Amino acid sequence: MVDDFEGISVFLAIAEARSFRVASERLGVTRSAVSQALQRLEDRIGVALVQRTTRSVRLTEAGELFYESVRSSAAQVSAAVQTVREIEAHPSGRLRIAVSSVAESFLSGRLLAGFIEAFPKVRLDLTITDEEFDIVEAGFDAGVRLGEVLEQDMIAVPVSTEQRQCAAASPGYIERHGSPGHPRDLSMHVCIGWRPGPDTAPYRWEFTENGRDFDVSVDPAVTTNDMGMMIRLARAGAGITFGMMETFQPYIERGELVPLLEAYCPPFAGFYLYYPTRHRQPLKLRALVDYIRKSGKT
Repeated sequence: MVDDFEGISVFLAIAEARSFRVASERLGVTRSAVSQALQRLEDRIGVALVQRTTRSVRLTEAGELFYESVRSSAAQVSAAVQTVREIEAHPSGRLRIAVSSVAESFLSGRLLAGFIEAFPKVRLDLTITDEEFDIVEAGFDAGVRLGEVLEQDMIAVPVSTEQRQCAAASPGYIERHGSPGHPRDLSMHVCIGWRPGPDTAPYRWEFTENGRDFDVSVDPAVTTNDMGMMIRLARAGAGITFGMMETFQPYIERGELVPLLEAYCPPFAGFYLYYPTRHRQPLKLRALVDYIRKSGKT
């Protein structure tokens, strides 16, 4: 007798991604295997669930009804199976994490290297991105962002100490153009700015004076979404840039960059690993959370 559950996980992946390619990537199988599994499910049920064209994938009316009927039950079955497997299992599998590009302490420190060594069966899949999106909907297990921008319904575990931002420029630039004494003086300087994506406005540089937060809208001579490019240009004397102190610190220590406007840049809450509130977390994610806590990051 054919298993009634065969193909349902594939159908759910297609329904959630609205893409055969993305579904195949999430499931770790080929696109043809996804198509064949869906075809067998539709043949067994006797109705088309998905309508696919060269440009889009959408559910049929029957597919929408089927999706709403099975998704919660399928999640419960999957959770039950995983719980049973983990009784004797070790943390394993792919752990997908979306990480802010400026989370230097998380990406460059010993934390990840130590976790990989401690849990060799876990495969970390890191996506470096500054876009804001729903990590659950996008298929991530967790994310790393600044604490001040986290959603309230997320569990958050600190992965860094307090952070500070600052402006920075090369000694050569300062020799030629001088240093701004106040953030408002930035309008008279060449600036190197950052934007998270091509369709968003450049980031407004944030400062604090006498306990009051304010931002400055500079007119960057260069705008990019790559912090590495910003640092290279600043080191070359192209202008003043702005970012995390810990990102600039190695270049400051070597004398390649000079911090500016530090009096207007107080510390704030750092980076957090965050993940959705659930009754049961995957063992691989629990392993990472426990490792972070035991590493003295809390």
